[in-house]
Amino acid sequence: MDTASTREYAGKKILELGATNPDLCVVGADLNKSTFTYLFAEKYPDRFFDVGIAEQHAVTFSAGMATQGLIPFCNIYSSFMQRAFDQVVHDVAIQKLPVIFCLDRAGLVGEDGPTHHGSYDIAYFRCIPNMIISAPMNEEELRNLMFTAQEKNHGPFTIRYPRGKGVMPEWKTEFKSIEIGTGRKLRSGKDIAILSFGHVGNYASEVCNEYDKNGFHIAHYDLRFAKPIDQNLLQEVFQNYSHIITIEDGCITGGVGSAVIEFMADHQYHASVYRLGIPDEFIEHGPQLQLQADCGYDKDSIREKVEQIKNSRQLVVVS
Repeated sequence: MDTASTREYAGKKILELGATNPDLCVVGADLNKSTFTYLFAEKYPDRFFDVGIAEQHAVTFSAGMATQGLIPFCNIYSSFMQRAFDQVVHDVAIQKLPVIFCLDRAGLVGEDGPTHHGSYDIAYFRCIPNMIISAPMNEEELRNLMFTAQEKNHGPFTIRYPRGKGVMPEWKTEFKSIEIGTGRKLRSGKDIAILSFGHVGNYASEVCNEYDKNGFHIAHYDLRFAKPIDQNLLQEVFQNYSHIITIEDGCITGGVGSAVIEFMADHQYHASVYRLGIPDEFIEHGPQLQLQADCGYDKDSIREKVEQIKNSRQLVVVS
């Protein structure tokens, strides 16, 4: 069975949540067709607000509604959220308001060009106090993160998800709460550990399955949150593995891999950490999968890094 786009799943989930939570409202910035929030607009026109191409206003408007007890889902492309950074800091985060930022097209988006890649949101949101940053590995996780975000006041809550098709044909699972700041151990392994954030964890899972057949066992952890990062999970990883790969569909400068290395330094662990993600350069347009390969975090790139570690006699090299 074929799968729909991740953004279509996201739009349908917001519509579902709107039926159970009368305080939930949606704010868009002229991309309602693309984000599938038009579904919510058709069903609940009195709770939907399109402010046009005015991302700064979208954020401040969402903050104002949050002060009145509403729960706004603020849907903006990752690349366009950069325009509203100041409003996120001063109008939302300082007051710890429950604005839910749905960052569509997070990561490399393909042939829209260098201005539209959602490369930087992890890095520029990770430095903001009170901000929660999450990324689902699949549609079930996206569903549960959206449910968790609106269930009670957690303060600013970011959910980033990519352009492209989903991975779960049967996506309409039961809503479940997720404890903020907790990751998942997807598989055990004694040789190395992979820490993934977001949809690229599906690439990692495929590679892990391949190596199982060859007697090289890779542990795989889905971080799920970049902030707050799961410290108990990281304690387990650094106590058991000397070679660790981090994978993210975002810039490696200041991203999840950086957060992992910061944890390692703060807790005086020593390990070889290899970060895979978008390099410190502007990425041109091109097919999405090809760009991921060029940046070195597609399946072949993960496999190549595992082989490099497998064949290496180096003990500790931190990139």
